[in-house]
Amino acid sequence: MDIAKLFLTALVVLMVTKVQIFHDRLSALLVALPLTSLLAMIWMRVEGQDASRIANHAQGTFWFVLPTLPMFLLLPWMLRHGWGFGTALAANCILTVILFLGLVAILKRVGINLL
Repeated sequence: MDIAKLFLTALVVLMVTKVQIFHDRLSALLVALPLTSLLAMIWMRVEGQDASRIANHAQGTFWFVLPTLPMFLLLPWMLRHGWGFGTALAANCILTVILFLGLVAILKRVGINLL
């Protein structure tokens, strides 16, 4: 079963990267879809995990996505303003970690424990 999951998941990623060659906006749309999360939840269900665990996964995914969103605005801006790809990517990774830690601290105060 793990080989089938690996193959199907890799196939989805490969298809998105191939679409990008011909149409960058369409590949962006495909990437924006929560394909990884959908696949993970499908695999969780196939493996017999209960609805509660799948619900926890979906809710956690929502919160974990939020700190990554600024990267999709800041990275293009940085690249268009002369930043090198590696430097811009590293800066965005650091920013994402900082935002993630801040979100964890804020949510903990209101009773949501992400870690």
